[in-house]
Amino acid sequence: MLTIRHVLDSQARDRADAVYLVAPEAGRTLTFGQLRRQSVALAQALSQRGLRKGDKVSLMLHNGYQTARLFIGVMYAGCVVSPINLLAQPSVLRHVLEHSDTRLVFTGAEHAPRLRQALAGIERRIDVIEVDVDAEWEEPAAPAAAASPRPPDCAALAEVDVAEDDDALLMYTSGTTGLPKGVVLSHRNVVSGGRFVSEAQQLGPDDRVLASLPLYHINGQIVTAVAPLVHGGGVVMPHRFSATAFWQLVAQHRCTWINVVPTIISYLLNGPDPRALGLDVAAVRFCRSASAPLPPAQHRAFERRFGIGVIETFGMTETAAPCFTNPLDPQRRKLGSPGCAFGNDAKVVDPATGATLPPGRIGELMIRGDNVMKGYYKDPAATAATLHPDGWMHTGDLGYMDADGFVYVTGRIKELIIKGGENIAPREIDEALLEHPAVLEAASVGVPDEHYGQEIGAFVILKPGAATTERELIAHCRDRLGRFKTPRFVRFVDELPKGPSGKVQRLKLSAG
Repeated sequence: MLTIRHVLDSQARDRADAVYLVAPEAGRTLTFGQLRRQSVALAQALSQRGLRKGDKVSLMLHNGYQTARLFIGVMYAGCVVSPINLLAQPSVLRHVLEHSDTRLVFTGAEHAPRLRQALAGIERRIDVIEVDVDAEWEEPAAPAAAASPRPPDCAALAEVDVAEDDDALLMYTSGTTGLPKGVVLSHRNVVSGGRFVSEAQQLGPDDRVLASLPLYHINGQIVTAVAPLVHGGGVVMPHRFSATAFWQLVAQHRCTWINVVPTIISYLLNGPDPRALGLDVAAVRFCRSASAPLPPAQHRAFERRFGIGVIETFGMTETAAPCFTNPLDPQRRKLGSPGCAFGNDAKVVDPATGATLPPGRIGELMIRGDNVMKGYYKDPAATAATLHPDGWMHTGDLGYMDADGFVYVTGRIKELIIKGGENIAPREIDEALLEHPAVLEAASVGVPDEHYGQEIGAFVILKPGAATTERELIAHCRDRLGRFKTPRFVRFVDELPKGPSGKVQRLKLSAG
């Protein structure tokens, strides 16, 4: 049975005293047995508040002991967990709360004022429970009289059956254009995503991961919360990523793998070497990178400096995170590629005709498998446009597949720069800029041009203490890319607009 309840019940039966979660700030650990008992208690408490199977429960919390427990516990209870992006703008927050049909929100004191302000514009009743993410488990307070307690004829959540096709997770996409869509993932989708990570990286009970990404993002959820649940391993979950504390946590808790995004790799490369600090990180078997393309220059630099191999992967919210991965064997990995399909099928098609393309031809990537979403919440038109009746899903990503089945992602269809009728992948310009020693981050976009239709603009963050000029960077690009693909302008910025995974939202740069 591919359900969170089945997986947790199995681990609690076989490994009750094994530690699933380490919460550093709280100084707490959570075993599989404790997690199951608390999940059953949460199901009973939610029942007393009148919630039924399939009801939505939102989490507006940063990472921590309570956040992880609630994330797993809500799904275990048969309700649908809907984590809220803490970076969401007020209009997006209000849309998510209203559109999701959530009945209850768990939040922290620091987020409660913004949450209540958003709820003020919603007529439907939505209960709020404030929690301290570092505190020990306490059952939610008994509901007020107006909270509609459970009807006598309604089975308690802990007693209802939870099936593979039942909804488990409702995630809202980052919404680079317009309001975000709600992605509905079933228990089969969620557990399959965790299983794919576990099998691809050959993870087991002795493995422990440092969770650097927030639990309101699909990567943090599936890779660092669900996968350890599936393979019986552990997760160290600090409140948030910290470049200064990263290696200390890895060493202190003997982490055997780390899960990051390219932005984190950039910051670690510009930070201290753990060995120079006297930290023992020899237990780390590999670094897993996902959520955005990893420039080959940074890939090589990380491996050279830290002596830790990088496994680049690729996933989406709609595919419960992973769908491509490089092999565990470093001799078989290919730089610049997120690897081959694992646990699902993949193909590259002509966006205009839908015909499958041969190796080397650029087209749209399509995915099919147990990890592919059920659809978009309350949006049948978007679901029909994305999912085929035979199970294939449009990713919206452009790329090609080589003869060995390795995929190379060249960009999003909507982000493709079309200059004078020629297609230019923004990543190509980004990687050229990142080769300059002064550049920390770079993002290229298409900008309107009366002659070419679109020209190329680039936005750059410099490394601390580094200096360069627009003229120098343009000359640098011209040497590597030629005149046609060289940016017309380069703007220096302090930050780039990003989603919770660290992926740059290029369309916001284009609009600005």
